[in-house]
Amino acid sequence: MSIELKVPVFPESVSDGTILTWNKQPGEAVKRDESLVDIETDKVVFEVPAPHDGVLEAILEQAGSVVVSGQLIGRMQEAQTTEPVASASADNDTAPRTTGGVAPFATPSAQRLISENGLDVRQVPASGSGNRVLKEDVLSVLAERRQTEQSEAVPAAPPAPAPKLVEVATAAPSDADRPEKRVPMTRLRARIAERLLDAQQNAAILTTFNEVNMQPVKELRQRYREIFEKTHGVKLGFMSFFVLAVIEGLRRFPELNASIDGKDIVYHGFFDIGIAVSSPRGLVVPIVRDADQLSMAAVEARINDYAGRAREGTLGMDDITGGTFTITNGGVFGSLLSTPILNPPQSGILGMHSIQERPVAENGKVVIRPMMNLALSYDHRLVDGREAVQFLVSIKQTLEDPARMLLGI
Repeated sequence: MSIELKVPVFPESVSDGTILTWNKQPGEAVKRDESLVDIETDKVVFEVPAPHDGVLEAILEQAGSVVVSGQLIGRMQEAQTTEPVASASADNDTAPRTTGGVAPFATPSAQRLISENGLDVRQVPASGSGNRVLKEDVLSVLAERRQTEQSEAVPAAPPAPAPKLVEVATAAPSDADRPEKRVPMTRLRARIAERLLDAQQNAAILTTFNEVNMQPVKELRQRYREIFEKTHGVKLGFMSFFVLAVIEGLRRFPELNASIDGKDIVYHGFFDIGIAVSSPRGLVVPIVRDADQLSMAAVEARINDYAGRAREGTLGMDDITGGTFTITNGGVFGSLLSTPILNPPQSGILGMHSIQERPVAENGKVVIRPMMNLALSYDHRLVDGREAVQFLVSIKQTLEDPARMLLGI
């Protein structure tokens, strides 16, 4: 029976998408739920799975085509019979190896590299969450294989002859020595450019700065790191402290948790905190929803999950839609100070930076402390400078005395 393959229904905020690649070609067998085609929108990449076992019959829209929800893009032929399940006495070498009871699973991009290079997924160490084999894992194995082949194929070099002085004429560099490559923007990169430009043109962005002594937080993490991880199964990082500190600040200064809609101000009675995450496709901002109702362990687990899925390209549309305030951490890349740009229609974004030991004055003495610069960019149409400065000061005070978060003061 012939089955139509259609574009999945996009959310209301997405009008169309671009076909990135077909993972199967006409005539090739496919398994149920195996990814047939990747479709890129301006937010995420959708994978269209095979609804049944069968054979891909026809491709109606090629890679690069712009498609809309429900559009017919291909056909497949459903298999009439199924292969018998292999018996338990089959050769053990054919059974996939497992790590911690979870069979290795390759992402679509990783699977393509594995197939093209004749690898076995069991030979590739998995670094992704849930024992997933990522594209980077396959590239690492291929690089090691090429290095081994080159070292075996290249004979030892003979002793170099004594250098001779030769007069060489200096020539101007040719175009061949100055290569360039022109590639189209991905839809995600184009969307990022559009939103950032829109923010700068349509909001009155102002940034205020402060610094925070991270010694109390570092001591607290050092003291409870092991028992926290044993109890909750997740590491205690810095981000959960900042999320809770931001929520306390937003409670005191609700303008920073609000947005402008036309001539109205919308005050949000919930705290959906966006966490900017770097991915191979660009910057994405998954949302920790109702963050005020989560424990520190739950916040850390949610952020770790988002970071892993961002690297693997498996974030869903719901994961990155919405948000009332954003936190971005340029410090993980070594940034000492920056001015973050608003994520419209939000009115505030907090920028974290590198922790550096610096001399500071305490009680009339100069001491060395791990200091972090903080930057708060805000929409001056909605937030006055007084509220913005006091909001940032409240975050500083909360982090320098973490007991405030427990006592609610």
